[in-house]
Amino acid sequence: MKHRVELKNTQREIYYFRLRLALSIAFVLVLLFLLLTRFLYLQVVKHSHYQTLAENNRISVVPIVPNRGLIVDRNGVILAHNYSGYTLEIVPNKVADLESTIDQLAQLVDIQPKDRKRFKKLQAESHNFESLPIRNRLNDEEVARFAAQSYRFPGVEVKARLFREYPYNEQTSHLIGYIGRINDSDIQQLEDDEIASNYLGSDYIGKTGIEQSYENELHGTTGVEQMEVDAGGRGVRVLSRTPPLSGNTLVLTLDAKLQEIADQAFGNFRGALVAIDPTNGEVLAFVSRPGYDPNLFIDGIDEDSWNELNDSPDVPLNNRALRGQYPLGSTIKPFMALAGLHYGIRSPGYTISDPGYYTLAGSSHHYRDWKKGGHGMVDMFKSIVVSCDTYYYGLAVELGIDNMYNFLSQFGFGKKTGIDLEGETSGLMPSQEWKMKRYKQKWYGGDTVSAGIGQGYDLTTPMQLAFATAVLANDGVGYRPHLVRQVRHGGSKDTAIPEVKPEFNLNLNPEHVALIKSAMVAVTRPGGTAAQAGAGASYAFAGKTGTAQVVGIKQGEKYNASQLSERNRDHAWFIAFAPADKPRIALAVLAENGGHGGTVAAPIARKVMDYYLLGKAPKPDPASPSARAQSGVATAGATGAVEEPEHD
Repeated sequence: MKHRVELKNTQREIYYFRLRLALSIAFVLVLLFLLLTRFLYLQVVKHSHYQTLAENNRISVVPIVPNRGLIVDRNGVILAHNYSGYTLEIVPNKVADLESTIDQLAQLVDIQPKDRKRFKKLQAESHNFESLPIRNRLNDEEVARFAAQSYRFPGVEVKARLFREYPYNEQTSHLIGYIGRINDSDIQQLEDDEIASNYLGSDYIGKTGIEQSYENELHGTTGVEQMEVDAGGRGVRVLSRTPPLSGNTLVLTLDAKLQEIADQAFGNFRGALVAIDPTNGEVLAFVSRPGYDPNLFIDGIDEDSWNELNDSPDVPLNNRALRGQYPLGSTIKPFMALAGLHYGIRSPGYTISDPGYYTLAGSSHHYRDWKKGGHGMVDMFKSIVVSCDTYYYGLAVELGIDNMYNFLSQFGFGKKTGIDLEGETSGLMPSQEWKMKRYKQKWYGGDTVSAGIGQGYDLTTPMQLAFATAVLANDGVGYRPHLVRQVRHGGSKDTAIPEVKPEFNLNLNPEHVALIKSAMVAVTRPGGTAAQAGAGASYAFAGKTGTAQVVGIKQGEKYNASQLSERNRDHAWFIAFAPADKPRIALAVLAENGGHGGTVAAPIARKVMDYYLLGKAPKPDPASPSARAQSGVATAGATGAVEEPEHD
């Protein structure tokens, strides 16, 4: 048997063994080097970054929402404040079956259908990870019942927070406004303004009125609390705390009692009233009727309430004082008379014979006066006292629309007053240029005739008309209307008082102004169109009635309110200032579809002036002129029966 002999190359095996060993050691060393390099990178280069992350895991930074500032009237009466309460809130993305959860919660807490509808509306407008209220203002018993069963409801919790409340409800709704939950557009605006960080943790922001215009003052400064937490996210101890700064308190120029009296004076009429101190521009009363309950909007209004407000023919959400645009009617006449004197078109003694109509040269059309048969011989003084349309038809034609525009716009007609509220409209003071630009048509003589008595294209807001009246009362010196009198800084007694300076001085001729004012005083005396409102007044006040047409009347026809639907009847205007010799209050009153300024709007103004000047609060009177006028019953003056005029 033959044996095979294998010869081993020991040297070669040792060589390969050493090579493998060297490669293995090199590989291990490379790994160790990489590990060491990574270790050095994490521990040295990225030390600060990971230390911050570690601290963030250990420390929870919680924003502390500041208390919103109060809003009070000039006498300290609270118009908007906060109170503490409990709310039941759900985070939708943490709840498996939302409807079933709400049904089970309803067995512990009273949840009405309107609460469900409001929750669904909020859910549609918000992100699923946001905490949304299903019930607000829980009582202690409801809180206790839920607390005992809270383990059954992951994603549901009771939160204690401050609620905003508006004690005057509808009476100040268009003035104070309301707050609402912050939405995406609000967030975008906050980011654009670079103040989003101050709203961390905040759910609410001003939406309308003073709440919106003075949001920066009312919100305050958000605080920060650093809390050490354990691995389960539970708080262990407070490491540091920067307290929030409460929002500032706003002291308004408004008189809450005057506001209440003005609001109630309207009775069932829709309309608006703005009262201003002509010597400084302070707004004393600001009424828009009907109003709405702003408390409904704070946590999201339910669908039924929203539809009721939005679909109402009375349009309660419309701020009539600031945004309502109406023809001026005969309230334009004192300003027209001033324009005639200013341009030398009329002198105080210039007299016309009023046959009851005006005929434009080259036309057979009669522009009728409100009084059939006319007023006889009429000078400027009488034209204001009896509100003679014919006088102003002719004056307008001689002035021309561009002179009317140039003069009247100085009083603020066709412009925003600049009041410290958002959303003001500018009204309209027409001109030839405006009509060509708007309608591509030239201006006609008939347009000028209508503009002379505040009809046609002329439009104004109650805010504008009150401002213009204040300028007239103050002899041509105008102050910007404003609602905030003082800002009291949160956490201190310091107050910031806005500096009040005249915006302009029209440098009116004192003799011209004196004539117009004396005629406006005569308007409130026997023989004037507001004699009933002026009867028995212990102070002299100046006024001017006005009627703004809603639907046109054909030539030859007579206006008859009883044959028109209520909403097609004329609007009633009245402007006034008092005391006449040294005015402290100037106002404009509009009663929608009220008919005649002297019988409806003027008595409202009288009640407001009586309280402001004399402290005299009116008693409820179902037989008041405005109440009787609304029911269609003729009113009677101090000397017997008075026939209501067709216009003023």
